[in-house]
Amino acid sequence: MSKECTLYALSTCIHCRRLKIFLEDHEIDFDNIFVDKLKGEERKEILDIIRNYNPKLSFPTLVVKDGECIIIGFHKDQVEEALNL
Repeated sequence: MSKECTLYALSTCIHCRRLKIFLEDHEIDFDNIFVDKLKGEERKEILDIIRNYNPKLSFPTLVVKDGECIIIGFHKDQVEEALNL
């Protein structure tokens, strides 16, 4: 079963951390990928995936329900709406 969403984040980004905590607090089933912790080909592949959703590669990038909704940055109201919270 796939996760509800995927969070592409940087480990040093405060907005990324806030979004991660928000998702955890609401018990959302999500994959968390710290892009800055990846190396080599894996990092390149993930960056290519993110670029499809967010050409500027800004973080955090939240991909909801396999691309049904993309949220760039931590916008609590948008996340709540996308996840029916």
